[in-house]
Amino acid sequence: MRVNRRVARAGARLHRNVVALGVVSLLTDLSSEMIYPLLPVFLTATLGAGPAALGIIEGVAETTASLIKLFSGVWSDRMGRKKPLVVGGYTLSTAMRPLMGLAASWGHVLAVRFSDRIGKGIRSSPRDALIAASVTAQDRGRAFGIQRSMDHLGAVLGSLVAFLLLGAAGLSLRTVFFLSAIPGAAAVAALLLLVREPKEPAPVHIEGRLRDGGLPPAFRRYLVIVCLFTLGNASDAFLILRAVDAGVPSAYVPLLWAAFHVVKSSLSTPAGILSDRWDRRKVVVAGWVVYAVTYAAWGVVRGPLWMVGLFLVYGFYAAATEGVERALVADFVPPQRRGTAYGWFHLMVGISALPASVLFGGLWKWYGAQAAFGASAGLALVSSALLLALKTPGASR
Repeated sequence: MRVNRRVARAGARLHRNVVALGVVSLLTDLSSEMIYPLLPVFLTATLGAGPAALGIIEGVAETTASLIKLFSGVWSDRMGRKKPLVVGGYTLSTAMRPLMGLAASWGHVLAVRFSDRIGKGIRSSPRDALIAASVTAQDRGRAFGIQRSMDHLGAVLGSLVAFLLLGAAGLSLRTVFFLSAIPGAAAVAALLLLVREPKEPAPVHIEGRLRDGGLPPAFRRYLVIVCLFTLGNASDAFLILRAVDAGVPSAYVPLLWAAFHVVKSSLSTPAGILSDRWDRRKVVVAGWVVYAVTYAAWGVVRGPLWMVGLFLVYGFYAAATEGVERALVADFVPPQRRGTAYGWFHLMVGISALPASVLFGGLWKWYGAQAAFGASAGLALVSSALLLALKTPGASR
């Protein structure tokens, strides 16, 4: 509660869009996290799929979203407006997500995840650019930290709701998936009523073609480093699968997922504030090092208690990086190019996400969990060294 009060006080000093988009993220994640932590169990226990299928589903879904994020980011810069694309993306995801309850095969799950991620692709880059446009550079880390904190708080609530619906109410997985439509619809309503389009520089037209718009070389190097890290950053669904294999009961997976998001929600805003006062690169690197340590441990330890502990420590990584990486994007580029910059950022992450999840699933299947987790840890350490060597943005900060 103390952390939530601190978030509320910080949000009161920021533009209303930051708080409003935080509420939208909270409700959206409440909806999606009623499904996502249960998906590995649904795939394996109900549909009979395995780690390889899970890797294909998550890799294809996230890569698709990231491809669309580029187009939506560029288009939002050309339009000079962000809100219409944000509304369209959230609406599509809200409509598609509950259809998971109708899935009869892993191919159906792939189709629903694919559609849901199209919606995410449409909204993400314009939303991030909208947040960056609503605050000063000195508050940028805090603004993204608050948005991520609210997002993770929604994940906590979604996981708890799923646990209560499954355990206390005795509902089926499919029924829980259908009920996820309720908070999703509330998120769209909040977006329509509370978010306003801020004043921005004139729209940018780049000869009618999809280009990077002369984005700074340092930003391009930053993208390469993030891509390298993402190659080892497979879907978190594998962590859930690892926990279940290690003895965590399926019914308690939502609680484990909720605890993970409690850590992220509690620390995302302090991490963002720290990045406003310190070097953002070092905050990201600290998170990547935590990632490497936890992944290396996941490959060798056994038992439910270890899984719980690692999930909690892993939350430090997510809190330190998710918002700060996005704030760092805005540090590199001028305001009129931010939609495009976020589009390229999400695209490059997504291009790396497909091979990351597919390769991780393949390594696990053919060489075991230790090889898969160890390879990811190694890539995280290499990426950390490269990011420390990258020159910190100056004038745009």
